[in-house]
Amino acid sequence: MMSYQQLLDQRAQLEADIAAARAAERRAAIAQIRRLMSEHHIASHEILPRRAARRARLLEGEVLYQDPVSGATWAGRGRPPRWLAGRERELYRVNLESQDSREGR
Repeated sequence: MMSYQQLLDQRAQLEADIAAARAAERRAAIAQIRRLMSEHHIASHEILPRRAARRARLLEGEVLYQDPVSGATWAGRGRPPRWLAGRERELYRVNLESQDSREGR
């Protein structure tokens, strides 16, 4: 029977082998995807539609509203914060164009 330390060493080696195999298969999959995109003249923006790209950006935590007093922000999802309760949201809306330029988008 193997000792505890030998089993741990074996597990570490297996985890390293798994990581290497995963990386190799990932590289092969990416190469295949690129080949197919080139072969069929598919642009990357056709894979991820605009709506999905916008949703992904929103999920990143894009700030839509900001309290000028405290600097607190809200992305417009979930329950509105107390500082915005009962107030007109548009007065607290962040200018998205200037935010995009600040973030390098």
